[in-house]
Amino acid sequence: MRPTGTPWRRFRLWPLAFLAALTALPGSADAAKVKGKLTNFMYLVNPVWEDARDPKKRGYSFREIVPTVPAKFRKLFPHIPKEICVAALAPAKQEADKKPVLIRVGGGRTTPVTIVVAPGTRLRFKNTDPFTHRLYGVGQTTFPPNDTIKGATRDWQVPKAGSFEIRDELAPSLRMWIVAEPNVAAIAYPSMKGEFMLSVPDDGEYTVQAYFSGKKVGDGLPVTLQGRDVDVGKSPIKVAAPPKKQAKKDEDEDEDEKDKEK
Repeated sequence: MRPTGTPWRRFRLWPLAFLAALTALPGSADAAKVKGKLTNFMYLVNPVWEDARDPKKRGYSFREIVPTVPAKFRKLFPHIPKEICVAALAPAKQEADKKPVLIRVGGGRTTPVTIVVAPGTRLRFKNTDPFTHRLYGVGQTTFPPNDTIKGATRDWQVPKAGSFEIRDELAPSLRMWIVAEPNVAAIAYPSMKGEFMLSVPDDGEYTVQAYFSGKKVGDGLPVTLQGRDVDVGKSPIKVAAPPKKQAKKDEDEDEDEKDKEK
């Protein structure tokens, strides 16, 4: 399958519909790669879920619990190939690319849900649904509510550094986050197993940082590139900490399952 998408900042953002494990491509064949892994992402909580649990908002209800399914598999966790963005942050500021970055709006979500770009980057929202969306930037006068019909696009230039949220007046559960980071040199999206690969064109020191729902998650991981690929998979980035009760419960359930297998 060939990757498609709009190139920007010396790499491409692959379409995420097919859940590719490696989603950032280098603009140069000589680009060094940083391979790594995220862990504990199952403990991240999407803000949309919290809103949905409020009975006053009448968002949606969860299905009844199936007793034959272990409790640890009933818990909701993010679809990380869309929701977690992994960025390589350089020591110095990076220029925004002149070409727009494509954001697909469809199926009740955006692709991706979280993205990290340099300030001044132009985003192009394309409606892939058969109905109209009315996107707007929360607290942003430069991105007011406006209809985008089927197949149409709408552009917005990220004004400055910071975190921005995009919503839809016609679909309240649709939310995405844009992190404007001056030093972002490359981004990638992990596989469902948490594996990722960043393609960074220049040697030097970088910090690998994960972002979720517009915020940093986990500690930044420093890496040094000197003309060769770097694999930091042995030092996975923990993007969340399990609640104490949940961690103990998971351990007990694992022990029970091992006992049954015996």
